[in-house]
Amino acid sequence: MIEVKNLNKQFKKTVKEPGLKGSIKSLFHPKSEIVEAVKDISFNIEDGEVLGFIGPNGAGKSTVIKMLTGILTPTKGSCTINGKNPTENRKSYVKEIGVVFGQRTQLWWDLPLRETYGVLKEMYEVPEDKFKERMGFLNEVLELESFITSPVRTLSLGQRMRADIAAALLHSPKVLFLDEPTIGLDVVVKNNIRNAIEYINKQEKTTVILTTHDLADIEFLANRIVMIDKGSNVFDGTVTELKERYGQIRELNFDTSDKNALEKLSYAKHFNMKNDDIITEQESSGIKVRFDSSKIPVSDLLAYTLETVKINDISVKDADIEEIIRRLYKHGV
Repeated sequence: MIEVKNLNKQFKKTVKEPGLKGSIKSLFHPKSEIVEAVKDISFNIEDGEVLGFIGPNGAGKSTVIKMLTGILTPTKGSCTINGKNPTENRKSYVKEIGVVFGQRTQLWWDLPLRETYGVLKEMYEVPEDKFKERMGFLNEVLELESFITSPVRTLSLGQRMRADIAAALLHSPKVLFLDEPTIGLDVVVKNNIRNAIEYINKQEKTTVILTTHDLADIEFLANRIVMIDKGSNVFDGTVTELKERYGQIRELNFDTSDKNALEKLSYAKHFNMKNDDIITEQESSGIKVRFDSSKIPVSDLLAYTLETVKINDISVKDADIEEIIRRLYKHGV
């Protein structure tokens, strides 16, 4: 379905010396340098797959997405989606993709939502019978009926996001690009959006590329993760593989009535470890300890904790994917 091969994007950046003198000099003798935003990124996505495409700010995610959607042309390398080149086959290609940007909208601000969909119907040349059928499906999945006659400017953030997803799916695209689809939403609305995306993916086999900083979205929706940093691939695999390879991080949570517990529990010193390998946090419900279980056996940490302070309740669990990825980035893996 999607093949990205040695994708590379360079930008020319003007370099200016500081001060007025520098401004005048750059005006008559401009200097520039080449910035490599994306470096030889390669990955494939199967038909109907949900891919989590993640990375820190400035990693090159947006640049890759813009190349995949045809907004930017690669400097080197290639990308084909359903056999089409996004920039060379622009007109026919856009009819096969849907795009949702969490902080931007493709809806007409002052039009009632129903009329917006009518305009999109004409733009994508959707036949009337198909349009009615499609709107029925989207109404059911995304629950649009209660606000479909309202002007877009009156919609809440959660309503607008559902409306944007419906707009992106109106023409039954084969590929859906989602950029931060749950940003700024409360927990209930986030869950509804995730359920809708999951349902559409399973019902229609729509291929989904999901870019997000909310890693709960990734864990809930994605079959696979491609992680990039500084324009290059750093991981390509399933969530399970990520946890198996880098998921030695565990989380110990305990409740104690000892107000000096944190002072007494000198984990790093006791186990002769770096502070980065074991992190303690005071929380309202007690104390949280994140540690690398490949360096400290769980049994040893539990024994030391129980010997040092009085514990009312205690639990150990795997750290979430966010913690694993945070450590990956911090150590430059």
